[in-house]
Amino acid sequence: MVVADLHVHTTRSDGTLSFDEVPAAARRAGVEVVALTDHDRLQPALDSPVTDRDGVTLLHGIELRVETGTQRLDLLGYGVDPTDELRAECERIQRNRRERGARIIECVEDRLGVSLPVEPRDGLGRPHIAHGIAEVSDHTFQSAFDELIGDDCPCYVAREVPSFERGCAVLSDACGLVGLAHPFRYPDTAAALSKCASLDAVERWYPYGRTVDDSLVDDAIERYDLVPTGGSDAHGETLGDTGLDAAAWGRVETALSV
Repeated sequence: MVVADLHVHTTRSDGTLSFDEVPAAARRAGVEVVALTDHDRLQPALDSPVTDRDGVTLLHGIELRVETGTQRLDLLGYGVDPTDELRAECERIQRNRRERGARIIECVEDRLGVSLPVEPRDGLGRPHIAHGIAEVSDHTFQSAFDELIGDDCPCYVAREVPSFERGCAVLSDACGLVGLAHPFRYPDTAAALSKCASLDAVERWYPYGRTVDDSLVDDAIERYDLVPTGGSDAHGETLGDTGLDAAAWGRVETALSV
């Protein structure tokens, strides 16, 4: 039984749930603990690393993309107590998101001869643009990615992200626990897991939608003495599809000292 979903997105990035809607969604799913892990953004509504809201424990979290030199990884920070350095890094990333978004939107509009119902803003990601493309053209959300804005497509623009070392440093100073997200989503899973030598945790439970070799993650957990985490990576209104049972959450809780 999932009692803790430690990977949830809200409207602060590319999720559909507002902050105020999260507790009710958690209660519907029978989830007692939720980590809010929006992309490269902090939660201003949370003034402490851990907050009880309407009977649900909310962890202030963040998902930060970093560059290793050979591939990009996502780091999850849990129990955030924001530092000035982390705030500044998030502001820099959001500035780049706005600039990058403007370039993608301009390219798509020129290519399709349409006006997209999307404006450059903090938290803007390609899913927002794909939905906008689907609204005003014959493209679907998926074909917008496949033919226009996906990696190596004509309107793709890469984001500027911090190095792995920089990301680890700013998160370690601000978070109680820092881990690697969804290791089987990267081109080189083994190389991604090797980076766990510098981390506290790794996402052990995740809805990949395909069979993966969990023993690779279990080996990394043992080798690097990692705390196993997990979550649904929810972007919609349903929480708890994947996450931690009571025993696994107890280990995370102890590591966070909450």
